[in-house]
Order: sequence, then structure tokens, then C-alpha cells
Amino acid sequence: MRNYPNVGVQVADILLPKQGLEPQKWATIACDQFTSQPEYWQKVADIVGTAPSTYNLVLPEVFLGTPDENERVQLSQQKMREYVHQELLDTHTGLVYVERTSLGKLRRGLMIALDLENYNYNKGSRTLIRATEGTILDRLPPRMRIREGAILEIPHILVLIDDPGCSVIDPITAEAASLPLLYDFDLMQGSGHLTGRLVNNPALEHQAVAALEELASPEVFYPKYDVTDEHGILLFAVGDGNHSLATAKAIWEKIKPVVGMNHPARYALVEIENVHDEGLHFEPIHRVMFGCQTDPKISMKAYFGDALQFSTCQSPEEMVEKVETYRGDDHIIGLVSANGPELAFISNSSANLPVGALQAFLDNWLKQGNAGKIDYVHGAEVVLSLGSQPGNCGFYLPTMPKNSLFKTVILDGALPRKTFSMGEALEKRFYMEARRIA
Repeated sequence: MRNYPNVGVQVADILLPKQGLEPQKWATIACDQFTSQPEYWQKVADIVGTAPSTYNLVLPEVFLGTPDENERVQLSQQKMREYVHQELLDTHTGLVYVERTSLGKLRRGLMIALDLENYNYNKGSRTLIRATEGTILDRLPPRMRIREGAILEIPHILVLIDDPGCSVIDPITAEAASLPLLYDFDLMQGSGHLTGRLVNNPALEHQAVAALEELASPEVFYPKYDVTDEHGILLFAVGDGNHSLATAKAIWEKIKPVVGMNHPARYALVEIENVHDEGLHFEPIHRVMFGCQTDPKISMKAYFGDALQFSTCQSPEEMVEKVETYRGDDHIIGLVSANGPELAFISNSSANLPVGALQAFLDNWLKQGNAGKIDYVHGAEVVLSLGSQPGNCGFYLPTMPKNSLFKTVILDGALPRKTFSMGEALEKRFYMEARRIA
């Protein structure tokens, strides 16, 4: 392994299943997917059978709060020790270049380890590595129980870089055909195809690190976002798996005084992807309010005052089109209720995104007891159908431009919860690589 402290990166010793093991059974989807669909995970169990699999090394969240939870935690740690003792894993030192094809899209990434000393998941942090959304501390204990007694980490964490010049990953893509093939197979249950290659060319490794150093240099970073040094430099923004990375950080802070700074748990294995990758798509997450006790327009006007203006639409299709194509300075939000579709325009907002302004209002509305509950939904059809029912209302949000992510995190500290989704459930990362942490 090799450390590059200027950018908080370690080129790690990565563990992969030996030749002869079935990769289709080894690789399973991120534990926080299909949590309301136990039939998906039963199918995983049926496919895996008794074969070595990451299914046995993680705690699928479908088991949280069930009688099986503690047994699954113990099983994961036991299976880690078994797989290592049985020498089922080979070590590969270097970056791993990853290509994932799913739903007709190709995403590219690099497996690296990030230094947790450079990560702070609290809102408003100024560290090199930051969360994009608020961290819910109550979600950490189950993950901590696994990692605390684990000898391996098996990550589903996706971390984004803002590289409009495509200087970090693309040079490796150009040389991919010459790199040793580590794995190349179809994923289970229609989740596409996964290919991994070992970046064993020192020149390519050094080029990637130099490109990261360039992105993190003050002379490039501060003019790029029109900010000053008080905001710090943000190189890595956690896209998926923030709670898993926060768990690694919590465990590291706990054991650091005992084990010292030169310990593998100081680092966490992740896949980095360029936010400008054409295969990476952000999907908006809309809001539906149930049990509304007051007219949403009246409540919004009371909250936003003269900064809020409404405009009626002739049809839901017109509302959706205008929200998606609006290019003005105000925040635009579609409002759906039994009275029909409308547009809300909010001017001079302190929030960098429409969802930020809206979420602050909705939280206040709920706190005052003027609505029963909130749900976060995907797709225009869902928000239009649910929002138009009596007693409900829906808020249709525009897609967040990918190039807005970093500046919003820099300026606002973190995005409001449920701002965007990095693709659909089937596109989420599969567990494949592992690393020793003990």
C-alpha cells in the first residue's frame, strides 16, 4: 500500500475472491436497498446457497429490528474469519478501475482508500472529505456492531469528485485494455455487468494522484467555486453510503487512542466517481404531504411572505415541463393539490437549491401540526397522483444539476435530506472488493 497524504488517499491492498469462486454469488447489492422487499433478499439467499458470498459478510437492512438481526451480525464476523482462514481471498495492491453497466448506462470509477482523519460528517465541516446529506446518528449503532468486531471491510460507498476536465479517471479508461483483468461478469437479479481491472502501471497511478492534487490546490479550487479559504477545500463528496463511512469514522475515533495512527482502520475503502461521468444520473426526490390541516398556499405565503409568488398551470404536464425547463434566478417548485397544479416561485432565498427552501418550510409546517406526515417519492406520476387527493398536497422538484452538488455542499454545509438519488435501486453499488481493517 502507498499513501498520498496531500489528498488523503491510500492505494490499498485489496482483497478479491480467488479464481474458481463464482463472482455472481460473491457480489451482492448494497445493504440499504430493497429494505421493504424481503422477497428480493430471499432470492439473494436462494441464489447464494452455501457458496462464499458478501451476503454473509454484511447486515442487509431488511433484517434491522427483526429477531435475526443479532444473529446476522455474529454471522458476518464469523464468515469473515472463515473466508480469511480458508484463504479464499487474493491480495491485489493498486487502484482498481471499475466499469459498471446497468439500465443501458456505463459508469466508471476507481477503488481507493480514504484517510478518515480528513473526513468529518457533521454539517458545516471544512474537511477534504464531507457528507453531502445530514448523518442520522441513530443509524450508526447496528453498523458499528459489525465493524467493531470485523477483520474486513466490504464497502458500498460511492464518493464523488468534481472533475469537469475528466483528468483523474479518463486517462485510465484510455489504457484499460492493457490493464490486468480482475473480474468481468453479470450481476444477479438484472443489475447489469461489472468489470474490474488492476491499475498496475505506476505512471497511471501517479497521473491520477497528480490530477487529484490539482483539483485540491487552492489556486484551482477557490476560483472554481468563487469562495474563499474560510470554506476549506472539498475534494471528496460522499454520494452513497455516507452512514457506512460515518461508522468507519466513529470506530476509528474510538480505537485511535489505543492502536495509534499507523493502523488500517484509519482508512476506508471506497469507489470514487466523477460527478461529470455521462453514465451517472441524478434523479429528483419529490415530497408528498398527507393529512394537511391548512391550505398549503396559505401556509407557504405565511412562511415566505413577499418572496413567494404563485402561477396557475393548465395541466400537470405543463407544470412538470415548466419546472424542468425553468432557467430563471428564483427557485421554482411545482405544487399539486385537489385544486389543480400550480407553480411556486421563491425569490432571494438563502438556500442554494429549491429543495433547501422547500424542506425548511415543510419541517416547520410539520412541527406546527398543520400536516400529518411527509413521504419522499420518485417520479412525476407518483407525486401527481398522491398530491391531488383530498387532504394531500405534492411538491414537484426540479432535477438538481450535477454541477451544483459541490458548490451547494461548500456553501450550505450539506444538502437537505432526500435531495437526489444516484440512479435507481438496481444501479446501486455491489459488494465486491474487501480490505483488512484488523
